[in-house]
Amino acid sequence: MLVFPPAKINLGLHVLRQRTDGYRDIETVMVPIPLYDALEAIVDPDVPNGGLVFSRSGLAVPGDPMLDLCVKAHGLLNAKYPLPGLRVHLHKAIPIGAGLGGGSSDGAYALRLMSGLLALRPCQTDLLAIATQLGSDCPFFLGDGAHLATGRGEVLVPLHLSLKGWWLMLINPGIHIGTAEVYVNTEMVPAKTDLAELIAQGSPEEWTGSLVNVMENYVLEAYPIVAEAKRLISGTGAAYTAMSGSGSSVFGLFKDRPVLPVLPNGHRGWVLPF
Repeated sequence: MLVFPPAKINLGLHVLRQRTDGYRDIETVMVPIPLYDALEAIVDPDVPNGGLVFSRSGLAVPGDPMLDLCVKAHGLLNAKYPLPGLRVHLHKAIPIGAGLGGGSSDGAYALRLMSGLLALRPCQTDLLAIATQLGSDCPFFLGDGAHLATGRGEVLVPLHLSLKGWWLMLINPGIHIGTAEVYVNTEMVPAKTDLAELIAQGSPEEWTGSLVNVMENYVLEAYPIVAEAKRLISGTGAAYTAMSGSGSSVFGLFKDRPVLPVLPNGHRGWVLPF
């Protein structure tokens, strides 16, 4: 069985307050985009019950493969619903550490994939609890479409947002920015705008200046390469331009199909239809 975990972008991102569990409360709108990894799983009778043979290809992922969120998802699911022996292969196409949620998407889609392949039919509450253990963004990828995310990012409300007919330009400057570093250097302030209302009542042409990712203040100054990538997109006539998550990727929204500018070495870029 084969699934395609998508990347996401953030439309606005507020960091609100410190929590007692060490995390910070945020508010953001997350939107899946048509940039995908590929994840495949098969039942293998040669693998012992509860066992997993995991492999990766595509973009290099640093660290021990057995610490991959797909492997962690298998372990958590197997603890609650004993699984047969599985082989799982992940092909990475979403840049790592890029603010696009690729790892979180892989972990959540591993839960979806194994549940579907084995007809486990876990209740949504159980699946949500497991996804929350994997990471703050993982619950978002259990569903489809745009959601307002609050709390750590795991409290989700679906939004009626359609970007059908719009084009996305995405540039990743090829650097990894640690999420913890960005959080430490991002000021916690009350939200000045209601993200859900702003998005429901407006369009991308009206978002500039009011739909803001507060993490940009630190990242664009500390990492000029990200600021330059954002300027490249703005210079092509985007209706709205922003950084996704804690970076390093930036994106722009266009009514008509844009032409990707010439990118410096080490950068990757995409022009994708919604």
